[in-house]
Order: sequence, then C-alpha cells, then structure tokens
Amino acid sequence: MTNTLAIAFGFSSGLAVVSSLDLGRLVISLGLSLLLAGLTSCGRLTPVVPRQIVLKQSWEIESGDRVAGQLVTGSLGDISVRLRGTRLRAPFAGQVELAAKGFHCIYFSTPEVPAYLFRYCGVRQPRLGLVQAGEVMGHGQQIHFATLRRQPDGAWAIVEPSDRVLEQSLNRPSPALRF
Repeated sequence: MTNTLAIAFGFSSGLAVVSSLDLGRLVISLGLSLLLAGLTSCGRLTPVVPRQIVLKQSWEIESGDRVAGQLVTGSLGDISVRLRGTRLRAPFAGQVELAAKGFHCIYFSTPEVPAYLFRYCGVRQPRLGLVQAGEVMGHGQQIHFATLRRQPDGAWAIVEPSDRVLEQSLNRPSPALRF
C-alpha cells in the first residue's frame, strides 16, 4: 500500500493526491533551485574593500584607537560637527568608499577636485559607490571631517578643510528650476 498525501493547490482548485516519493522529489528539486538561485545572486555581489591610503602625518592618537578603554572618534586635523538628524550629502558627483582606518569613516572623491580626498568619520549606514551631488552618503550623530591633498609622492596629507565642501555636505540642495 502506497502512502499518499493530500495537498491543497490554490484557493478553490481542490486537492491533488501526491505520493510521498513524488513529494520528496519535489522538495529536493525546489531546494536545489533555491540554492542555485542564491549562489548565482551571490556571484553578482562584489565584496567591499576598504580604501587604504598612506597618510604623510601620523598622530599618536587617531580615529578608531582606544584610550583608557574609550573609543576615539576624531583626531588632529578633523572638524567635528553635531548633525542633529541632518543627513550627510555628497558635495559633488563622485565616489564614496569605506576607509580602512578610523571610526565609521568613509572617503569621498570627485573628478571636480581630483587632487583632494574628503574623509568623514562617524558615518552610519554609508551609501557606497557612485553618488550624485546632494544624494545622501549616510547619517550620524556627530561627524568628523578632514580634507586630504595628494602629494607628489602619492601619499596624502591633511590640509586645511574646505568650509564650502563641508557646507554642501550638510545642506539640502536647492531644487532645480523647471521651465
């Protein structure tokens, strides 16, 4: 005597009788299909590799270090800003990358200012990749902003920060006029 199971299909289509063997094959087939779909979708994901830069200056205490067990979130050369719910926005069209060092740090680069790199630390839920001017790069309670300039030897140096870039990072862009 064969074991059979009744399985309901749809709302009013009635019952279909399926043997245990057929049900097992169906479950295995569905499982393999889901596994293959998952593996192929994972193949499209590219791993995020944080950007590592050589910084000319080195400080004894830097963002990401711990002092007396407390996390350092900013360092010499950073401007600290309390956001109070303000979103951090791309000052120009450019690229957002994770920084290899620091407390929740990202780097922003743009072809509009090619010799400069802008570092923002304290950024939560960063939006990585290409962004347009005014698009949200992330948010946080307090961010630490630094401007870096590429040196002839390829290293980076912290320079005086640009208030214009910082201001554009904190303001919502004005809507475009349409005619």
